[in-house]
Amino acid sequence: MQAFLKGASISTKPPPTKDRGVTATARSSGENKKAKPVPWVEKYRPKCVDEVAFQEEVVAVLKKSLEGADLPNLLFYGPPGTGKTSTILAAARELFGPELFRLRVLELNASDERGIQVVREKVKNFAQLTVSGSRSDGKPCPPFKIVILDEADSMTSAAQAALRRTMEKESKTTRFCLICNYVSRIIEPLTSRCSKFRFKPLSDKIQQQRLLDIADKEHVKISNEGIAYLVKVSEGDLRKAITFLQSATRLTGGKEVTEKVITDIAGVVPAKTIDGVFAACQSGSFDKLEALVKDLINEGHAATQLVNQLHDVVVESDNLSDKQKSIITEKLAEVDKCLADGADEHLQLISLCATVMQQLTQNC
Repeated sequence: MQAFLKGASISTKPPPTKDRGVTATARSSGENKKAKPVPWVEKYRPKCVDEVAFQEEVVAVLKKSLEGADLPNLLFYGPPGTGKTSTILAAARELFGPELFRLRVLELNASDERGIQVVREKVKNFAQLTVSGSRSDGKPCPPFKIVILDEADSMTSAAQAALRRTMEKESKTTRFCLICNYVSRIIEPLTSRCSKFRFKPLSDKIQQQRLLDIADKEHVKISNEGIAYLVKVSEGDLRKAITFLQSATRLTGGKEVTEKVITDIAGVVPAKTIDGVFAACQSGSFDKLEALVKDLINEGHAATQLVNQLHDVVVESDNLSDKQKSIITEKLAEVDKCLADGADEHLQLISLCATVMQQLTQNC
């Protein structure tokens, strides 16, 4: 019995050295594996203020602030994808360095809970913390923290009002940076406490340059015409353009990215389909029109996308009088509002196309 127990105890000993060596080799080979793929939007996000594209005024002011190691409360506003969040994150990294960045920066966006209670507790508690520590590279470190409130225009008025007193009380140890698309949705007492910076929509040339640079680094086959179409589809939003480029590259699997691929990825209604809508309206046949609208919805085209593209075509058209254009664009605005409120797409498109038909056929 004792011999049996001894035998059992032997089997519970750690594995021999040979096995350990194999395990260690496996572990080291795992460590040497390539880093996980990162979305290109994050991979090519500006790492320093100098890399921010097309926002000269903002960059100039921030660089002066970085040199003097002082920063006012900031309010960045402008269209999406123009570099607002990237700019403040790059500035914070330059101010604090990689080690202190996590300790000194609190970032909250629309996906986080940001009601009045969070402002009173989380933001207030972070703002009240005293700052300590110095940068390992020996550069001067400013004696304050930064609270970044992304998409601040979606915060409730009560939460914004609660922020006023905190901004004043903690001015010695904390700076606030509010980021929004619509500055009119930020209450006046907050805007008056911040230095306001408007981020302009990026020019086509800047976007094309940036996209060509990314395409070159990622070995993507795409023509200059393809890049130009990508910029047109993204409507000044560089983030959207980079995402479309990555999606198109994955879809083609190493082949050339064409306009058709970009159209499919971006959910754009093809120009041929838009021409078909006008042709059906010109015909004066309501049956044709209804069949066309059914086909549009069955093919999965978004009504809001169709409304946006129809607007561009109507405004640029030479075949419509100013009066016709004004009536159709007014109807487009109504339909857009109804769709935003959750109205039925089929009925709204029928109503819109009926108005276009009326205007196109009244002179016939």
